Amino acid sequence: MSEALNVVMNEAERQFQVKLGDETAFAEYRLVDHGIILPHTVVPESFEGKGVGSALAKAALGYAREHGLKVIPLCPFMAGYITKHPEWHDIVHDTYKAQLGID
Repeated sequence: MSEALNVVMNEAERQFQVKLGDETAFAEYRLVDHGIILPHTVVPESFEGKGVGSALAKAALGYAREHGLKVIPLCPFMAGYITKHPEWHDIVHDTYKAQLGID
């Protein structure tokens, strides 16, 4: 791939963002007591196949791990990403592990 993806945490908008040209892909987040809710992810069609969704997921999940937060993945994309990547299973909130079919 040509350029490295730069994921920025935009605290004012409560989003992890990647900008490519005039468009922005983002993963919304909400911080709660000892946790982070990931309710919605948007990746414009022009970004598809560039690893943008994965970069957003890694940034959000990495932030959660660094800050000792449990993840509540309400977004279907984030839930699917976590399910496919066992290295993130340990930071999923216990009440959501069964829904994702993980231990």
